[in-house]
Amino acid sequence: MESFESLEKLQKKKSQALEGGGEDKIQKQHESGKLTARERINHLLDANTFVEMDRFKAHRCTDFDMADQKIPGDGVVTGYGQIGGRQVFVFAQDFTVFGGSLSLAHAEKICKVMKTAMKTGAPVIGLNDSGGARIQEGVMSLAGYGDIFLLNVMASGVVPQITAIMGPSAGGAVYSPALTDWIFMVEKTSHMFITGPEVIKAVTREVVDKEDLGGSMAHNSKSGVAHFSTPNDAACLDMIRELMGFLPQNNMEDPPRSTTSDDPNRRDESLRNAVPPDPNKPYDIRQIVRSNMDDQYFFEVHQHWAKNIVIGFGRLDGMPVGIIANQPSVMAGCLDIDASIKGARFVRFCDAFNIPLIVYEDVPGFLPGTHQEHGGIIKHGAKLIYAFCEATVPRITVITRKAYGGAYIVMNSKHIRGDINLAYPGAEIAVMGADGAVNIISRKEIKAASDPKAERALRIQDYKDKFSNPYKAAELGYIDDVIDPAETRPQLIQALKMLRSKRDLNPPKKHGNIPL
Repeated sequence: MESFESLEKLQKKKSQALEGGGEDKIQKQHESGKLTARERINHLLDANTFVEMDRFKAHRCTDFDMADQKIPGDGVVTGYGQIGGRQVFVFAQDFTVFGGSLSLAHAEKICKVMKTAMKTGAPVIGLNDSGGARIQEGVMSLAGYGDIFLLNVMASGVVPQITAIMGPSAGGAVYSPALTDWIFMVEKTSHMFITGPEVIKAVTREVVDKEDLGGSMAHNSKSGVAHFSTPNDAACLDMIRELMGFLPQNNMEDPPRSTTSDDPNRRDESLRNAVPPDPNKPYDIRQIVRSNMDDQYFFEVHQHWAKNIVIGFGRLDGMPVGIIANQPSVMAGCLDIDASIKGARFVRFCDAFNIPLIVYEDVPGFLPGTHQEHGGIIKHGAKLIYAFCEATVPRITVITRKAYGGAYIVMNSKHIRGDINLAYPGAEIAVMGADGAVNIISRKEIKAASDPKAERALRIQDYKDKFSNPYKAAELGYIDDVIDPAETRPQLIQALKMLRSKRDLNPPKKHGNIPL
């Protein structure tokens, strides 16, 4: 009898936890176009793999009549499960319980899964949907945020950290997502900002709505804070599963290999015409990237921000690789402040988690202008240099066309420990383009010539013959080989196989001082 009563009590408490804030609030969640915390977890994880932790944990606040308002779980569902058969830890804030607000107990639950994830070497995925700190708890809720921030930093580079913003995230709450590796947002239902529209209007008199201030596309295309924009909760969770297929469990493992029927020796004759012979004509670098990858599959990330550089993941003969490529169809592929930051962070993530880097280079230089100089392009460009210089994963570069000036050095050149550097026959590796170079180095001779126009044309052609091709760099060993574009895929795969056992070390130190 006593055993039966105990089981009955257990089932009752389980039911209370499953109900969250109750049917009315669950219905409101659905009416706003959002799934509940538990529905999100069930969609994200492999079927029947979720194991919940701290199901019955509750807050300890007694002020403001909170002692009579206790719901098991306290507004966040935490535990572990599998994605693609591999273990992950997850927490999902429950907006139906106190608006998903963070109490100290709520934070303790999140911290427990993060600590366990680090111990066991598994990724952490946070599904955020919260009104922020629980005001009734005062400084205790702020302490909870601080505990989470510390663990975000401790876990950085140890296990992958992924955040999905699936509702509001405001004030101090935004800093935990910002400390993670990848941020997903849902269009129209997710918002991130330090201060909301009302505060901004009161302080600066600016009038802005939540969507323009901190909506999904605002952070995907303007601020660069978020990496993915998705139309709804289900699409967001599906994309997280897709990303996970490229990532290792932790920094001690290699990324997961997959089988492919795509021939590693496959050639693509169309690549011979992919790069226009006119050096000023744009083209989409993604055409070349897709052609080289297994099944022509390229998973682009951060695609709406700093479009002059393209980053993402693909596979070569089953091995996940990180891709970073100048995009000639946007700003001629010039590097600027945003592109440097975007590229540097991606390089450092791949290096932290043992993902080889494939670089496609077509860059005329850094973007000129007072806005760039005064905005700190020197400092921000140095971030990309720093990231490549310290990276010890296999690093392969393909110069498809232009490689000018300092940008040539920055984009994984041999001089900063690039492992294999290849070039197409039409590549131009020089300090600058022939026209600009001749204007500087042959100005006097052109001016003194009887036919300045003809003299200028002659000197431009002479400069092109010497420098607007890859062979001078190849003579010096800065380029390992000049290749037929049709052979790019087999060349990359051969180089990647050769580099599989690469070991490279940086000097022992507490940490470097990257130019932040």
